Amino acid sequence: MNESRVRLAWYWFARSLVEVFCRVWFRVEIRGRHHVPAAGAYVIAPVHRSNVDTLLAGCLTRRRIRFMGKDSLWKYRLLGALFSSLGAFPVHRGTPDREALRTCEEAVRAGEPVVLFPEGTRQSGPTVQPLFEGAAFVAARAGVPIVPVGIGGSEWAMPKGKKGISPVKVVIVVGPPIPAPERPASGRVSRRSVAELSDTLHQQLQGLFDEALAAAGRA
Repeated sequence: MNESRVRLAWYWFARSLVEVFCRVWFRVEIRGRHHVPAAGAYVIAPVHRSNVDTLLAGCLTRRRIRFMGKDSLWKYRLLGALFSSLGAFPVHRGTPDREALRTCEEAVRAGEPVVLFPEGTRQSGPTVQPLFEGAAFVAARAGVPIVPVGIGGSEWAMPKGKKGISPVKVVIVVGPPIPAPERPASGRVSRRSVAELSDTLHQQLQGLFDEALAAAGRA
């Protein structure tokens, strides 16, 4: 078995464990799963209220996905190696990390799904905060759709400042993919197109988040 197959086998094994945990511990319910594309690259754009959101996003597809992780996790060699083997790559929070965005773009151009939290760091409350344009930028540049995802209940599973994970009900609502804007003849995507895509994503996310919170009993 070559190295790539070993990595995929490990990813599928680890992902299966994560999904079992999420289904048992959070009684996770996924609505609209049929909206997740079965093939091709796309950007998964969930709301972000907890550290467990990345695990939950991984339950949406059995395909290998890529995602960002805060760069401090790579300070510990074994932990960093584990996250890398699961498709993660480091991002420097609080700054426009162009290297991380390039890694995202390379991944989607290679046909892999990527998770990007458009709110940036974890937020709190039922209102979707103003979005960073990274998710829209990557999707527009690579010409792939964005899949908006509302996650209800995760804030109570592991809020900021809490180390333990509470067994609360979590509901994930997946919306229809938002297509990337048409590329002009020049091939260069305008900032206006990216901003409009990000605005559309914000509107979709709020509706999905409202539905997910209500279904999880947290509205």
